[in-house]
Amino acid sequence: MTPTAAAVSTGFRSRHGHEPAGVWFAPGRVNLIGEHTDYNDGFVLPFALPHRAVVAAAPASGSGSTVTSAQEPETVTFSAAGVAPGDLPGWAGYVAGMFWAFREAGYPVPELDLVLDSDVPVGAGLSSSAALECAVGVALADLGGVRVDRTPMAVLARRAENDFVGAPTGGMDQMASMHGRPERLVFLDTRDDAIELTPFPLSGHGLTLLVIDTRAPHAHADGQYGERRSDCAAAADALGVPALRDATLEAVEALTDDRIRRRARHIVTENDRVRDVVALLAGGADPRRIGPALDASHASIRDDFEITVPHVDVAAEVARDAGAHGSRMTGGGFGGCVIALVDDADVPAVRGAVEKAYADRGWTAPVTFTATPSEGAARLS
Repeated sequence: MTPTAAAVSTGFRSRHGHEPAGVWFAPGRVNLIGEHTDYNDGFVLPFALPHRAVVAAAPASGSGSTVTSAQEPETVTFSAAGVAPGDLPGWAGYVAGMFWAFREAGYPVPELDLVLDSDVPVGAGLSSSAALECAVGVALADLGGVRVDRTPMAVLARRAENDFVGAPTGGMDQMASMHGRPERLVFLDTRDDAIELTPFPLSGHGLTLLVIDTRAPHAHADGQYGERRSDCAAAADALGVPALRDATLEAVEALTDDRIRRRARHIVTENDRVRDVVALLAGGADPRRIGPALDASHASIRDDFEITVPHVDVAAEVARDAGAHGSRMTGGGFGGCVIALVDDADVPAVRGAVEKAYADRGWTAPVTFTATPSEGAARLS
């Protein structure tokens, strides 16, 4: 159930005995296309989900800050004035990391009591951490009496994730959480953080974007993600370019190391696919026409970047065979979600086919839901 301002305020009153000063939210995100291109100065095309993290907050009643989550049993206490990387493991690190990032940027950082709730699935590649960071960030800005625009806020949230938590992600997640808009994709050039909002009129074309949470394990901060980043850096170095965004496919194909060549080929071709999809949608094309690009993206992350797992590959293939116009894994990989672009009338058939394929293999049933582009982070009350 989507957490509401009223429900989170009630949780705050129950915990602290008084009203919060306000309630803020930030959404998770789905990446339509553009996987692992963000840390290569490339192009990505995510959108904000209706699923969101919601934070109620007020000036702290004690000498330090506290945070309580509806999803976790314990209340965590830390010092906004002194918390440092490595102090807080787990979910609370994403919260404390925003206090640290604000402090490092020179903003005032008040001690706060926070109560949070979220319906962004954890471990599904839908950026539950970015939603939490950005929700805390907009609360911090309001209660600290400072204005932080959307892109700078996303940069602070990325720093919290990279430098405080230690997860080597790119900046796409936070930018989508901050810049999301209904019926719009967030076309992001990660080299200069330039944003264009691209139309994605699914309902007007009788289409649904079905998200299939494969229930396979998913982790961003593991060694596999870092290895892919290292491979991309090695490829850029071998090609003599600042980042793989600057490489040509011809130059990539001449690389002698097979693994490095395949990693680089994915990035170069994926950037091309993102631009092709944006050109189609910005030009008013039927969104069904992006289906082949979604399929090609999945083949590339499966064969060249090697970040899929059997649960993901089966879901993408079965969805396509059951009538999806295109399907692909979304997120950092090694688990998580598949997205499928489906005619409204075919949603039950696609969902049923994937569920049957999982049952036939003895796997835990997938969880499916529909995704619609939604509003970025803001104050609720």
